[in-house]
Amino acid sequence: MSWDRVRGHGEAKQTFQSAFASGRFGQSYLFVGPDGVGKRLFAHELAKALLCERPPAPLTACDSCPGCAQVEAETHPDFLTLRTPEGKLELPVDEMRAFCSHLSRKPSRGSRKVGIVEDADDFNAESANSFLKTLEEPPPGAVLVLLATGMDRQLPTILSRCQVVRFRPLSSTDVAAVLAEQGITDPARREKLARLSGGSVARAMALDDDAIWQVREALIAGVTAERPNFARLADVWTKFVEEAGDDSAGKRTRASVVIGFFVDALRHALRLALGADVAGIDTTEEPRLRAFAQRHGPDRVLELIEKCVEADYRVERRVQLILVIESVLEQLTKTAK
Repeated sequence: MSWDRVRGHGEAKQTFQSAFASGRFGQSYLFVGPDGVGKRLFAHELAKALLCERPPAPLTACDSCPGCAQVEAETHPDFLTLRTPEGKLELPVDEMRAFCSHLSRKPSRGSRKVGIVEDADDFNAESANSFLKTLEEPPPGAVLVLLATGMDRQLPTILSRCQVVRFRPLSSTDVAAVLAEQGITDPARREKLARLSGGSVARAMALDDDAIWQVREALIAGVTAERPNFARLADVWTKFVEEAGDDSAGKRTRASVVIGFFVDALRHALRLALGADVAGIDTTEEPRLRAFAQRHGPDRVLELIEKCVEADYRVERRVQLILVIESVLEQLTKTAK
């Protein structure tokens, strides 16, 4: 059945199934959680379940009827999606108006329409205000789902009109299972990618590239050197980010991946500084991390981990990436006192 494709998020599944069974199914939902944890897949499976023509159980799609096939292909007349156009940083108001206009029409088949705004973080003042009227008075039978990484980027007027459903990072086991489904057959590689993914399948898939590990080697070796070269490190990181081209989400993912590399290495350094065992550490990297930890001390290493976590949050919040890169490297290359 369709819900079998969704890894984790059992609480969210139960919330919707209970609401459906009790007749308390809402019309407007805001899905909140990190990128790559399955919010989009969950929203599409929910749409499929609502528009299925032969449901085998309440709020469950059969995955074989014309309705399910059309939702899967995004050609169902009563299933609408809105995404930020390639190369844009905000949802254009004209596209939002067209989305709302289409949503206001009567369903073509059945009694429901489902509209998904996949990039609710990218609302600007115009597109958000254009959407408010539809959100305040959803058309009969319409279900609206907004996908966002955090509530702090949403207008209070939007938050007050949506039921918030939280999506947490996936477990390493769930990430590894998805990676296996995606054709990554080496168990050791899956385990490594899952461990570094932060619970995000998107990040794990981005890490499945040998060229990225070469970038990691250059950056970790650079920041743990006795005399780090700030300019060279900034150039390596910036070039890696820019290789995503005009894809702003891809650039953010690449910047975040590098921060994840630093956090992972710093955690290893902290354990070494405290005399603890470090499972899975690269034998060529261990001496560099141990020397780095000795120069800076455990308190400073812990502070650097916190700085990196803060930087990752700024990446998520769309802070200019060059500022994030320079800020992180300034901290990591600062001479130990």
